[in-house]
Amino acid sequence: MTRLSGITPSGHAHAGNYLGAIRRWAREGAPGDLYFVSDLHAMTTPYHPQRLRAHTRELLAVLIASGIEPDQMFVQSDLIREVGALTWLLECTCAYGEAARMTQFKEKAGKDGKVTARLGLLTYPVLMAADILLQGADEVPVGDDQEQHVELARALARRFNGTFGEVFVVPRAVTPQAGARIRDLAHPDRKMDKSAGDVAGVIFLMDAPDLVRRKVKRAVTDSLDRLEYRPDDQPGLANLLEIVAACTGKSPREVADSFDSYGTLKDAAAEALIEELRPIRDTARTLLDDPSELDRVRADGAVRARERGTHRLQSALRLAGVG
Repeated sequence: MTRLSGITPSGHAHAGNYLGAIRRWAREGAPGDLYFVSDLHAMTTPYHPQRLRAHTRELLAVLIASGIEPDQMFVQSDLIREVGALTWLLECTCAYGEAARMTQFKEKAGKDGKVTARLGLLTYPVLMAADILLQGADEVPVGDDQEQHVELARALARRFNGTFGEVFVVPRAVTPQAGARIRDLAHPDRKMDKSAGDVAGVIFLMDAPDLVRRKVKRAVTDSLDRLEYRPDDQPGLANLLEIVAACTGKSPREVADSFDSYGTLKDAAAEALIEELRPIRDTARTLLDDPSELDRVRADGAVRARERGTHRLQSALRLAGVG
């Protein structure tokens, strides 16, 4: 069975990415699982080419540093010819209404922004379907916001298979085991975001220890002075408790019982994050300082990913009358 997961380099990887997903991939992944850096997905909104390239390399290094096997990962754009060709076949299988009703497109484009929204924002779910179908993924772990996109991939796979001939595995969305839900330290009403404009509350994996301490020290809490785990009433405090819990293996309520002040909790959260992220940051930095090794891993991953998908693409092209 093949399970496929991707992460988009829309900015620097942060603690929420690691504690919520990447660490779980490394610890719980099965031999058939695949992980990819979805750099093409980062192009659906305005972006800077140099930063996209740098963030892609950094994220690949972070995946390796986190313990994911190099032979299980690849970078999406290294298969741009294969993914691009399959995306076109699937776009010619997809109805406009199916793409336009995707919730993320409606939310991001907005009622007044559809004229200026990039076409890639509309067709991005079809590109995602191509990622999934090219690799023959049986399962795609996704959150609620992406489940609709997997349903589109299922519909397109069935339609293509029914119209032209059996080529694609029909994937299914699965709900991954819940990881840590790390929120922005300065704005605990929202999750950490790689592309946030205000990064004061975002702990990036490559942040130096002193910077981590400063950000955590300034974390928003409240004036209630009640050290309890109450996410609805005290979201900032709950976020700090969840950070320590994720790093120590305890429950947030157990962590709350271990401290007697917000200040000592912040100190503990900062040190827990620093120690949890230190080996990831150090190993990723070593990889980034050795471009030849990172390039080798990336090139090998591209070859394997291309070999896994080439026969499906060739069959699909031939059955569709263009191969």
